[in-house]
Amino acid sequence: MINRKEALALIRKYVKDKKLIKRSLAVEMILRDIARRLHKDEDLWGLTGLLYNIDHEYVGKEPEKSGTLAAQLLDGLLPEAGVNAIKSINYMYTNYIPITSLDKSLIAADAVTDLIFSTMRALSSKKPSELDLDILVDKLNDPLATNVNNRNRIKLCTDVGMDLEVFLALSLNIVKQIPDDPVL
Repeated sequence: MINRKEALALIRKYVKDKKLIKRSLAVEMILRDIARRLHKDEDLWGLTGLLYNIDHEYVGKEPEKSGTLAAQLLDGLLPEAGVNAIKSINYMYTNYIPITSLDKSLIAADAVTDLIFSTMRALSSKKPSELDLDILVDKLNDPLATNVNNRNRIKLCTDVGMDLEVFLALSLNIVKQIPDDPVL
C-alpha cells in the first residue's frame, strides 16, 4: 500500500480543482476518525478517502466511469478493500455493491461533505465558522435542500454503528479545520 506522501503526489498529479482537493482532505479525515472509532486500519481508510475522487476531473460528462477509472489508477497501490470502497461510491455503474463498513462509511462521508459544502455556499458569509450543527440538521431534513438519495447515503453512517448527529457533528468539525486553500 502506498503511503500518504505518495497519495498526495497522486492527488497533485490528477486533481487540479482546489474544491475537490479540499473535499478529498475532508473525506480522508472523516474516514480516519471513523476508523479510529471502529478500531479499523486508519491508514487504509484515510488513503481511501483521500484518493476516492482521483478520477473526477477525467470522467467529466461520463459519470458512469467514475470509480472504475479510479480503480484502474489505484490497482496495486491501494489494497482491494480500498479500491472496492471507491467503486462502491458509484455502485449503479461499477456493479460493486457497498457491503463493508469502509464502503458505507466512504459513501456517507462523500455525501455529508457535499451537504456541508453546499450548505456553506448558501450562507451569506460562506464561512464554515458560521455553520453549526442545527443548520446542518435542518438542511439534511429539508426535502427541498437535500435529495433523498444524498440523505440516504448520509444515513449509511448508522449501518456502521454511528449515531447520525454524532456523524454530522464530527464531519462538520473536520471540514471547519481544512484551510480554504489547502497546500499539498
